[in-house]
Amino acid sequence: MNDHYDVVILGGGLAGLTLTIQLKRANPELSILVLEMRGENAPNSTHKVGESTVELGTHYLREVLDLKDYLDEKQLPKHGLRFFFTPQHKEDISKRVELGPRELLPVPSHQLDRGTFENELVRLCRELGADVLLGAKVKNVDLNETKHTVEYTKGESVVSKTAQWVVDATGRSSFLKRKLGFKKDLDHGINSAWFRVKGEIDIDDWSENSAWSSYVQPGLRRLSTVHFMGEGYWVWFIPLATGNTSIGIVADPVHHPFDTYNKFEKAMDWLKENEPLCYSVLDKKREDLLDFRVLKHFAHSSEKLYSTDRWGVTGESGVFLDPFYSPGTDFIALNNTFLADLILRDKQGEDIHLRTNVYERTHFALFENWVPIYQNMYSMWGLTQTMVLKIFWDWATYWSVPTLLFTNEGYTNILVLRDLFASEGCIGQKFGLLNGQMQQVFSQWADYDTETFTNRYIDPFDVEYLRDFHKGIDERHTTQELIKKVHENMDVLEAVATEVFRLMSNKIYGTSMEMKVDPYTMSLESCPKVAEEGVLASQKIKDQVHVMWFYSLK
Repeated sequence: MNDHYDVVILGGGLAGLTLTIQLKRANPELSILVLEMRGENAPNSTHKVGESTVELGTHYLREVLDLKDYLDEKQLPKHGLRFFFTPQHKEDISKRVELGPRELLPVPSHQLDRGTFENELVRLCRELGADVLLGAKVKNVDLNETKHTVEYTKGESVVSKTAQWVVDATGRSSFLKRKLGFKKDLDHGINSAWFRVKGEIDIDDWSENSAWSSYVQPGLRRLSTVHFMGEGYWVWFIPLATGNTSIGIVADPVHHPFDTYNKFEKAMDWLKENEPLCYSVLDKKREDLLDFRVLKHFAHSSEKLYSTDRWGVTGESGVFLDPFYSPGTDFIALNNTFLADLILRDKQGEDIHLRTNVYERTHFALFENWVPIYQNMYSMWGLTQTMVLKIFWDWATYWSVPTLLFTNEGYTNILVLRDLFASEGCIGQKFGLLNGQMQQVFSQWADYDTETFTNRYIDPFDVEYLRDFHKGIDERHTTQELIKKVHENMDVLEAVATEVFRLMSNKIYGTSMEMKVDPYTMSLESCPKVAEEGVLASQKIKDQVHVMWFYSLK
C-alpha cells in the first residue's frame, strides 16, 4: 500500500466501487484507496431500498464500466417496471389494470442481487489495481489545499494516508456532510420496509385466467419489477439471481403510519389488509424468511456535491429521493460521471473550477426537477387513470432528455451544457418548468378520477412517441445533433402535455378538444381559457395520447 494516493474513497458500497472502476478504466495509472468499514464480503442482503436498475444506470454499468458480460451471465435480466392498479380488485390480479411491456425490451436493464454484485465489484477493483481495504473505519479527514489526510482504524492500528482527492461514498452516514455541515433536509417523508424470502415467486401463477396470462410472453412477468399500487403506498416484488425474492412496502405516513409495518409480523398484517393476494402467497412462505429491513424518511438532499478543493460526495452520501422508478443507480451514474471527469481532468493539469461549478448546478437541477414527481403524490398512487397518465409522462421525460444526454456523454460536454442549461429560458429550465406544471395538473385532476376500471392491459410501447424515446437512448449523436434532438423531444413533450390537459379539461369542464393550451401556465383549478400562444397537438400525437385515456370524450 502507498502512503499517498491520487484518490481515497470513503466507503466500498455500490457508489464507491463503481467510481473506482470508472476511474481505473479511464486511467489505469491512478492510485486509488477504497476504505470500507465491513470486515468481510457483503451479505446477500444489503441495507438498500430495492435491487433493480433502469436505462440510464444500466447503460453506466454495461457500457461505461464494461460489466455487460458479468450482468448477462450472473444477474437477472429485468423485464421493465410493471404496475397493478385498481386496488378495488386486490383479491383478483386478473381484474386489475396492468401496465407494463408485453415483449422483451430493446434496451436492457437488470435485477441486481446487491450483495453478490458488490462482492464482484470488490474483486474487479482489486484486479484493476486499486487497494480495497475491508474492516477500515474512517476516523477523520483533514482537508487541505495541497493534499488531504485521511485517518482510519484497521484492527487495533490507527493509519494515516494522504490524497490529492477525497470522495465520500459512505452512504447514509455521510461522513463529509456531517463533518462540514452541508446537510439539507428534503420534505418527502416516505418510509419503507423490505425483506427477502427463499425461492422464486411468479405472479403468473396467481390467476388461472388464461386470457390474462396471454397478455405477456411466458416468464416475463416474473422478471419485471412489480408494483402493487394503492392509496398512499406501493408494494414491490423483485426476483434475484440467487433464486430468492425481494418484497418491499413503501408508504406515506399520512396514509400508513410506519409502526403499522415496521416489524415482519406487522408487515404481514399490513399486507393482509392492503394487498390480501400478496399476503396469501407470502403467508405460505413465513418459514422461508431470510431477513427484514426498514428505513424511515429515506429522502434527503445536500448543499454541496463537488468542490474545487478536490473533494466530492457520491451515492447516498449526497442526495436520495425515492425508489419508485428504481433511480438509485441512475444518480450514482450521474454523480460518478461528474466526479470522474473532474478527477481525470485535474490529474492532467486542467483547471477544473468552471466544470466543478457547472456540474454541481446541473446535478442539483436534475435532482430538483425530479422532486415534484414524488413529493405529495403518494395519495394518488391508487388512482388508475391518473397513474397511467403520470407514469407514461414520467417515462417520456426520463427517456427523452436526461437518459439521452447521459448515453451521449452530454453531461460532460460543456457545449451541450451551455446550450441546454446555461441561459435564461433555456431548454433545461423549460424542461423543469414543464415537468413541474404537469405534476401540478395531475394533482388537480386526481379528485375527478373516480371510476373503477377493470381488466385492462396497457403497454408503454403501444404509444409511438414512447417507443421512439426508448429506442433513442441507444442512438449516438454529434454535439449539434444531440442539441437538436433534445429540442425536438421537448416539442413532443409540450404537445403531449397539452393533449393530456385537453382530455382532463374536457372531462371536467366539457371544453373543446381543439383549444390551444399553454403548457407552462395550464391549470385545472377553474375552467381553462383558450391560450393565444398555446400549443395544439398534431393528429398523430392526439391519437397516441388517446391510447392511454380510459374515459369517454364529451
